[in-house]
Amino acid sequence: MAKKLLVAANIHSGAGAVRENLASIIDFCVSRGFAVSVRTSQYPRDLVSYIAEHGGEYGVLLSTGGDGTLNETLNGLMRCPAPPLLAYIPAGTVNDFASSLGIPRDPAKALRLLGEGEPFRCDAGKFGEEYFAYVAAFGAFTDVSYETPQEAKQLLGRFAYIVEGIKRLPTLRAYHMTVEGDDFSLEEDFIFGMASNSTSVAGFRFDSKHGVAMDDGTFEVTLVRAPHNLNERQALLNGIMRQEPVPGLLDFFHTKALSVRAAEPVRWTLDGEFGGEVAEVEIQNCPQAFTILAPKADAGPQSSPDALPGKESASRT
Repeated sequence: MAKKLLVAANIHSGAGAVRENLASIIDFCVSRGFAVSVRTSQYPRDLVSYIAEHGGEYGVLLSTGGDGTLNETLNGLMRCPAPPLLAYIPAGTVNDFASSLGIPRDPAKALRLLGEGEPFRCDAGKFGEEYFAYVAAFGAFTDVSYETPQEAKQLLGRFAYIVEGIKRLPTLRAYHMTVEGDDFSLEEDFIFGMASNSTSVAGFRFDSKHGVAMDDGTFEVTLVRAPHNLNERQALLNGIMRQEPVPGLLDFFHTKALSVRAAEPVRWTLDGEFGGEVAEVEIQNCPQAFTILAPKADAGPQSSPDALPGKESASRT
């Protein structure tokens, strides 16, 4: 009997790339012996409820869309009593999670992981009662990704986020918070903070000095305070570029859990999507909570695969 595979798709992601490739993705999976069903996202969180209820009926769940689609897929998986193996075809604007795992943007190359990838036990984050794949963040510019119009994303790509971010410069503000982790406790005013489990956030990569591992049960925490003069602003910029702490301005920590208490409700983003507005939240790492197909560690540079049936295999950017 053929192994059952569910395609969970957001056909609006990636400038229409998912819609354009969906038939070819289905044909590829059928040609590899899978019995394929498809669920396209009909409304926000549709995939969460559908996967939570029906995900256990399948051996493989193939999610295709942007980071927001991945977030819905993960929230469904984490609520599924018998979660299937996850495969992912990234089709968003930035695709931080896929980049961190080395999952190719090219649909044909990503699909090859169904036969050539290996299962990777990946950590998940829990934000209150919600889950996230790679980042929970508050403060400066974190609303850019979910408030940027879809039309602008499709037309301008990553540059759309920069345009929207520039618009928010005059409204930059600090939040008075108490932030506690495994071995630190701070009560200060922060303009930005994030708990991440990724080598790439907003398209920028963490270097090796941070020791990022997506299966080690810990978050990388970044906390930023507002500079008060030009010297502090330059010091903060240098610290960000060098990815090094700046006393009184920029801190990096590792922690298994994070407790955040603010003087007022604060807007958060989870995997680039609006995650709610809360004054207090507990953020926990769920070690190796789900299994995803990723390139083999010793695979080296990937050879050019066959194109999807009826498609060219050129990368989509």
